Amino acid sequence: MGKRLYVGNLSYSMKSNDLEEVFRKVGEVVSAKVITDMETGRSKGFGFVEMGSDDLAMSAIEALNGQEVQGRALKVTEANPRPERPQGGHRFGGNREGGFRA
Repeated sequence: MGKRLYVGNLSYSMKSNDLEEVFRKVGEVVSAKVITDMETGRSKGFGFVEMGSDDLAMSAIEALNGQEVQGRALKVTEANPRPERPQGGHRFGGNREGGFRA
């Protein structure tokens, strides 16, 4: 399994398939996803790419970090591990009735 990369400063018009195409020039892309706002569907200006190997991931960082794509200089780094999400299904401290605890 390859390294997961964070890609920042994306054009707001970039789609996941566009992102994959940019990284495919370096080598095998396992996955590419532009992160979007859940309500509007608009890009948040960043995404994640998983390359086919650690060596390809390092090559992608070297080749694409700072490169201009769709008028914006990409920021490409190793992604931080996903944070642990709390268990239980309650979001934002609310109770089952939709209110908040006192």
